[in-house]
Amino acid sequence: QVQLVESGGGLVQPGGSLRLSCAASGGFLHNYAISWFRQVSGKGREGVLCISKHGDATAFSDSVKGRFTISRDNSKNTVYLQMSNLTIEDTAVYYCAKDLVHFCLPQASTDEYDYWGRGTQVTVAS
Repeated sequence: QVQLVESGGGLVQPGGSLRLSCAASGGFLHNYAISWFRQVSGKGREGVLCISKHGDATAFSDSVKGRFTISRDNSKNTVYLQMSNLTIEDTAVYYCAKDLVHFCLPQASTDEYDYWGRGTQVTVAS
């Protein structure tokens, strides 16, 4: 049973940066694509970025292009989300999820993921 644990969330001022981590246990992530999603209370889960088995990144949201990057360290079984130039609109609970396949689809669909973390809160406020 794969378990994903997100960390690195917190309170940051607009324009600031955070790096989120998604650590896996009970299985290896290196053969699968991993994505980050985010969710604002009362709204659906939004895909943010995906990284394929080979390290290719796909952005699901235009709002994060140029500001967020995704990376993976297979030796640590961990995927990262580096967030820069944060805005109030980035406030959400951020989740990582393991895809069923090794590549990223052009559009995010929660049906494509079989394991999810519990999320980490990111709050952007002055």
